[in-house]
Amino acid sequence: MIAEDPGRWLKPVFQFHQSDTFRRLFFLLVGLGIYTGVLAYIELDYMHLRESHPLKNITLMHSLLGFAISMLLVFRTNTAYERWWEGRKLWGALVNCSRNLAVKLHTYLPADQIPERQWFGQMIGLFANEMRTHLLLERTRLSLDERPHPEIPDFDRAKHVPIQVVTSIMQRLNSFQKNGHLNENQMLLINNDVTAFLDICGACERIKNTPIPYSYTAFIKKFIVAYSLTLPLGFVFVLSWLSIPVVVFVFYVLASLELIAEQIEDPFGYDAIDLPMDRLCKTISSNMTEILG
Repeated sequence: MIAEDPGRWLKPVFQFHQSDTFRRLFFLLVGLGIYTGVLAYIELDYMHLRESHPLKNITLMHSLLGFAISMLLVFRTNTAYERWWEGRKLWGALVNCSRNLAVKLHTYLPADQIPERQWFGQMIGLFANEMRTHLLLERTRLSLDERPHPEIPDFDRAKHVPIQVVTSIMQRLNSFQKNGHLNENQMLLINNDVTAFLDICGACERIKNTPIPYSYTAFIKKFIVAYSLTLPLGFVFVLSWLSIPVVVFVFYVLASLELIAEQIEDPFGYDAIDLPMDRLCKTISSNMTEILG
């Protein structure tokens, strides 16, 4: 693949998108470069320290601590990615449950119940949209003109809207069972898919409402800053003025790993690397229209 299209492989290297860590760390990198340059001037030109000075041996400390900081960052990144991937699996499960429920309703409901088919299809699509809104902590309210179906109730935005959507679906299904349009076995099969909606929503809420402990993330940040600020003390004797780009690059790598983990630990947001919930909601709505009309 690289040999066939090297430009495509190299494109991300020279592309600075909105969530790129270099853009977000730019001023810190410049400040660290200035700090390293000032420290190099003081040690080499002002104090005229020689290579035999004990400060040169401080690099031994960085060699010992390098393994510890790398293990912390690996664990931090893996933990954050697991949260992101679990969120993606939950939304994938929502897509599958929506399709399964729509197919069952399409099979069980009488063919002449077109308004009822449309109501269920739009309510299933509405649940995905309301779950997205709930995870984003939005409190928007649909006007009557924006309502996908005239019989869809006006939900109370001060309460848990996804629960209200599922409650409306279950109430309509219960009335269908009483009217003889659904038997007990069919209702039992449908019930598993409907209850799965709230299971998925609850799992997403667990990710949203349980962040990584602050003390852990704060310690890693302090560790990275202390590690980077002490790097020039010994590097100056070995690399002279070349220690400026070296220290800046080391800090860029360490801080970028922490920043990436911080961005993906909450997959429900508006960042470019967050889950594409808008696209998934449109996929579900499109599938409902295709299956249930």
